[in-house]
Amino acid sequence: MNEAWLDEIRWTADDLVPAIAQQADSGKILMFAWMNRESLRLTAAEGYAVYWSRSRNKLWRKGEESGHRQKVLGIYLDCDEDVVLLKIEQQGGIACHTGRESCFYRQLQGDRWQPVEPVLKDPEAIYRIS
Repeated sequence: MNEAWLDEIRWTADDLVPAIAQQADSGKILMFAWMNRESLRLTAAEGYAVYWSRSRNKLWRKGEESGHRQKVLGIYLDCDEDVVLLKIEQQGGIACHTGRESCFYRQLQGDRWQPVEPVLKDPEAIYRIS
């Protein structure tokens, strides 16, 4: 597969690009993560989301521990060529490591961030934390 399409992206100084994961059928934004060339190339080749974990400094296949994989239905590049949008099908209905559907579960209400989405599954049960 020709990979010239990767050269059209405006990568950060760290060779990363912001990536937004959006539930394809509802349009709901589920999460934000970073991708490098390899993770984006693998995402396109395998059809499942692969991100770059800055904290672990390695590739991160979404759902590798939780089973909550993201099937990629489309990959889009914004007009400035510096943000990627993944239209996905979230397997298991949970994208957030907190056990919620979306990582964007807190809303500013007055001067406080308040959770507005329920925990669907206890993270300890997802990740078998002891």
